[in-house]
Amino acid sequence: MSREIIGFSNPLVKRIRSLRDKKHRKREGLFLAEGLRILTEAREEGVLPEILFHAGDAANHPLGAALITAMEATGGDVIVTSPDILGKISGKDNPQAVVGVYQDRLTALKDIDRTSADIWIVAQALRDPGNLGTILRTGDAVGAGGLILIDDCVDPFSVEAVRASMGALFTQKIVTARWDEFILWLRSGAGQLIGTSLKARQDYQEPHYEGPVFLLVGNEAQGLPQDYEDQCDILVKIPMMGKADSLNAAVATAVMAYEILNQSRNRQT
Repeated sequence: MSREIIGFSNPLVKRIRSLRDKKHRKREGLFLAEGLRILTEAREEGVLPEILFHAGDAANHPLGAALITAMEATGGDVIVTSPDILGKISGKDNPQAVVGVYQDRLTALKDIDRTSADIWIVAQALRDPGNLGTILRTGDAVGAGGLILIDDCVDPFSVEAVRASMGALFTQKIVTARWDEFILWLRSGAGQLIGTSLKARQDYQEPHYEGPVFLLVGNEAQGLPQDYEDQCDILVKIPMMGKADSLNAAVATAVMAYEILNQSRNRQT
C-alpha cells in the first residue's frame, strides 16, 4: 500500500536524506538511486527498492506504474511525496520523479565465480565517481562479470556513481578487496591479469588474451603502483598519437575491454 509524506521534518525523510553521506550509507547498508530508467533497470534484474519515493505524476508513466505495482505486489514501502521533498532527498534542484532506497550490493571475493564471465574489471584506488559509474556501464556493455575495487576507491554507492552507472550497478557484481587479498585469490585459479601502463612496451592489440581476463586499471592521476604492475601477467599500452600522454581511466578501460571482447568473439567464429 502507498502512503503519503508531505513534511520536511518527517524522521524518514531525514533518515533517507542522510544516505547521501558515505558514513550513513555504510552504517545502514543502504543507498539511493533515482530516475525511472535506473529503477526500471533494477526491476528488470529482479531488484526492487526497500522504499520507493515518488511524486504523484510518476504513477501516470508506464514505467512508473509498473514499478509501483511491483512494489505493492511484494508489500514494499511506497511513499507519495512532493517534488520538493524528492529534491531534499536527492540533493537536486530538479529531482527525478522517483527515488529508490536499496540494500547495498557488495559481493564477497570468495563468492565470485571467475568462470561465469570472460572479462572482469579491476580498479585500483579509483577516485572519481563518474569514472566508476562509466566503468560499470562498460562492464555491462562487454558482458563483464563485475567490478573488483582494490584498496581505497570511491564509494560505488554514492549518488554520483549510481547515477553515472545508468543502471549497470544492478547488472554487475561489485567487490571490494585489498590488493594482497585479491592477488592471493586470483592466483588460486585461472585468470590472466592484464595491466595498462605508459611504461609498457607492448601495444594493447599485440597479446593473446585468454579468459577469464582480469583487466587492471589504476588511479586516474598516478596509474598503477610499480609492484602491482610487476605482478601483472601482461602489461600493455594504448598508443597516443597526439599531444596527450594518456586517456581518461574510464575511456582506457573501454578501449581495453572491447579489445578483449573482440578477441573472444573472433575465436568463436
